[in-house]
Amino acid sequence: MKQVSFVIPCYRSEQTLGNVINEIDETMKSMQDRFSYEIVLVNDCSPDNTLDVIKSLVESHDNITGIDFARNFGQHSALMAGLRETKGEYVVCLDDDGQTPANEVGKLLDALDEGADAVYARYAHKKHSAFRNFGTFMNEKMAQYLLGKPKELFVSSYFAVRRFVVDDMINYSNAYPYVIGLVLRTTKRIVNVDVNHRNREIGTSGYTFGKLLNLWINGFTAFSVKPLRVATAMGGTLAALGFIYGVYTIIKRFVVPDVPMGFSSLMSAIVFIGGMMMLMLGLIGEYIGRMYISMNNSPQYVIRSRITKDERQ
Repeated sequence: MKQVSFVIPCYRSEQTLGNVINEIDETMKSMQDRFSYEIVLVNDCSPDNTLDVIKSLVESHDNITGIDFARNFGQHSALMAGLRETKGEYVVCLDDDGQTPANEVGKLLDALDEGADAVYARYAHKKHSAFRNFGTFMNEKMAQYLLGKPKELFVSSYFAVRRFVVDDMINYSNAYPYVIGLVLRTTKRIVNVDVNHRNREIGTSGYTFGKLLNLWINGFTAFSVKPLRVATAMGGTLAALGFIYGVYTIIKRFVVPDVPMGFSSLMSAIVFIGGMMMLMLGLIGEYIGRMYISMNNSPQYVIRSRITKDERQ
């Protein structure tokens, strides 16, 4: 019998987390002849009573472990902490708000049984807000062009992976984890299964524009140098255009001496090129800054306490 480990990052989920756990329990009971299971709940320093709910769930279950962060580190750091606590041959990651249907986890587990190394849930109709859907779209395109994600592969927060994939992922110790990038660099045997996506019944998404922007930056600075290559290509292109325009200006001056040189066009070119240079320097600085932080061993997360039924720390 194989063991399945569920990892759930928790933030502002005091009203939804209990229902998610109940759904996992009911679903896994129907597959108890195939799988045993454990659940790891990671409290990402939630400002509500999520931690108390986790403690209550740990007390009432024999197979739940809780982790409490000292401060908010973000969803991907919470996933990494949860992955390091798991013991199962299969590991399933899902959300704490009930939008990812735990009762359809059998589809993901069946795909792993059939030979896939990683399985992502694919939604025909997403129930997120327009803002969150835009963020998902941008995340998809970034993963496709910068991380080599196949165009037809849909990635989401609801996924399952084999043990060897988790073992490779948790070797990553830098301060800016990006789970999708870690999966993509580990294996190419990744498939999709179709599941339903539910409406959010309580609360709103914890992702703000700033958090989504940080997520995108994490993705391409941690796992790709393509932005630097794009900056180099743009710099070469601008330099070539500048040289050609300079030759054109000189020839025009000799052919038509009375034509004014054009102060406005010159200033526009200077502002444009100067802006591009600042953008490229900022991009390079982002890489260097993250290298500096990683060299200083900045942690992915800090655990205040682990919560188990038999032991309180």
